[in-house]
Amino acid sequence: MSFIISDNELEGLLHRYTHDVTDFARQERYDPITGRDDELNQMILILLQRMRKNVMLLGPAGIGKTALFAGLAQWINAGRVPKMLAGARIIELEMSMIGAGSQSRAELEGRLIPIVKGVAERNQTRKQPPIIFCIDEFHQLTVPFKASSYAGIADLLKPYLTAGDLYVVGATTREEYDEYVKVEPAIDRRFQKIHMSVPDVPATEGILINVKGNFERHYGLTIKDETCLRIVKLTDRFMRNRNNPDKSILSLDLACAYAVKNGVTGVLNDASVDFAIGTEAGIHPSAVK
Repeated sequence: MSFIISDNELEGLLHRYTHDVTDFARQERYDPITGRDDELNQMILILLQRMRKNVMLLGPAGIGKTALFAGLAQWINAGRVPKMLAGARIIELEMSMIGAGSQSRAELEGRLIPIVKGVAERNQTRKQPPIIFCIDEFHQLTVPFKASSYAGIADLLKPYLTAGDLYVVGATTREEYDEYVKVEPAIDRRFQKIHMSVPDVPATEGILINVKGNFERHYGLTIKDETCLRIVKLTDRFMRNRNNPDKSILSLDLACAYAVKNGVTGVLNDASVDFAIGTEAGIHPSAVK
């Protein structure tokens, strides 16, 4: 089949200016995404629809909105999606990569438009697995967000969104969505929203237990389940201005790094956890109880 944007041209553009999330997931470059089955099932239901198959993930910072990009890719690679989405490619559009080195807005659009057109014309045929775009900080692409050099880029997507030739998964906070995206009805009505909540202590503990294996392999330490629970409880107590699971995962990472730096072997110890929590919370480790 002949396309306006050739296979070689499109693949070259995707290689230079995007991240292939499904390929990264295949290489196991992401931690396992757990505790978000409801949201992933909602995403799949939306992506299966004929017309308005665009998802907007809404929630506060640090709760794992963009982790769902990887979660969807993991489900696709594991064959956990319906036939219509089997073999789909998850492509993250990184506007900083697309805009890097461009001397003008026209040059930026000259890179983006062939990517969008090439993907849309292939999706339109339904002869091959769909290509799904993921866009973090989606609000920066809208006209009202004047602080961004990419403001207004969303308008380039509108014709393809209207025709149903694109699959887009966007992510932003509820506040930024209301301020910058919702005020553009033509964009707003083309997305179905998934509201993500902050996981509670038990849910975050489950997430930490599921991802700890990669930390154990990286640092050569054993991390007990009760240590994961302790980290979650401490971050919940001392870091009220941040959200889980991000704050607990980062604290676990720092605790492991501190332990290795100080010659700890075998099991991740409480003193290293206290140091990590104190550092992240801005308090003395001795105050961590």
